Amino acid sequence: MERISSFNVDHRKLCRGMYISRQDKDITTYDIRMRRPNTEPVMDNDAMHTIEHLFATYVRNSQYEEHIVYFGPMGCRTGFYFLTRDMPCDKAVKLTLDAFEFIKAYTGEIPGTKPEECGNYRDHNLEKAKIECQDMVNILKDWDALKSIYPE
Repeated sequence: MERISSFNVDHRKLCRGMYISRQDKDITTYDIRMRRPNTEPVMDNDAMHTIEHLFATYVRNSQYEEHIVYFGPMGCRTGFYFLTRDMPCDKAVKLTLDAFEFIKAYTGEIPGTKPEECGNYRDHNLEKAKIECQDMVNILKDWDALKSIYPE
């Protein structure tokens, strides 16, 4: 079998940030790296799950809702994949920053956390999610498209 492209990225060189992982016609896959792989402890599942619910809800209710394809966790628990359609990188970075700002300030009930809405509705932690998002706000506030290229 052919090796998939993400396995060709040297994970020892990845820092926290937002990278263009692949481009497939009109769909761009972003690697939102919230932990340095194999260096920092991975994120807790409950924080990741809460980020997933709040981030997806935010971006799918934004002015860019028609450009959102997917947002979900990486199995390695070091970040998330964010897929957009026909959306420039600078707008995707800004939307991501806005989503993390939204989460870090969020109060109230986490969307989609009833048993009929979620397959693991008890596994959430808003306070941990806020801390994770604050860290990413600090990283992405000065991020631009040039930084979104994987390090060589």
